[in-house]
Formats: sequence, C-alpha cells, structure tokens
Amino acid sequence: MNAGQIIVTILHVILSLSMVVIVLLQSAKSAGLSGSIAGGAETFFGKNKGRTLDALLSKYTTVVAIAFLVTSIVLVLIL
Repeated sequence: MNAGQIIVTILHVILSLSMVVIVLLQSAKSAGLSGSIAGGAETFFGKNKGRTLDALLSKYTTVVAIAFLVTSIVLVLIL
C-alpha cells in the first residue's frame, strides 16, 4: 500500500465512525405514544431548540455520507 491508499483508508474509517456517532445522536422523528404524552410538558422554545439541533445533525449526516461515498469510490479505484 502506498501513502495515498493509507490516507484514504484512514479518512474512510474516520468518516464511517463519525457517521455512526452522528446518526446515533439524532432523535427519532416519531416518538410514538410516549412523545404525545410527554410532548405537552415541553415549552415552545424547547421544541425549537431541539429542531435546530436535529436540523444541524441532519446536515452533518448528509455531508459525512457524501464524503463516505466519495472515499468508497476512491478506494475502489486505487485498489
């Protein structure tokens, strides 16, 4: 393996681990029955704060997933 393959492989592993962490940090879209019961206890500002964090994590997931796909293609081409 040359230096380019090693660098792309390390980047690929870092991207895969970060994608797992980002996806696990996101909250579920539908909370089910427990969300409808406990949802009344949240304030208006608390809901908006959670939505902005979820939106930010969603954008990070998209960026990391695209980078992961690009490194996958590069690894196939150089190996």
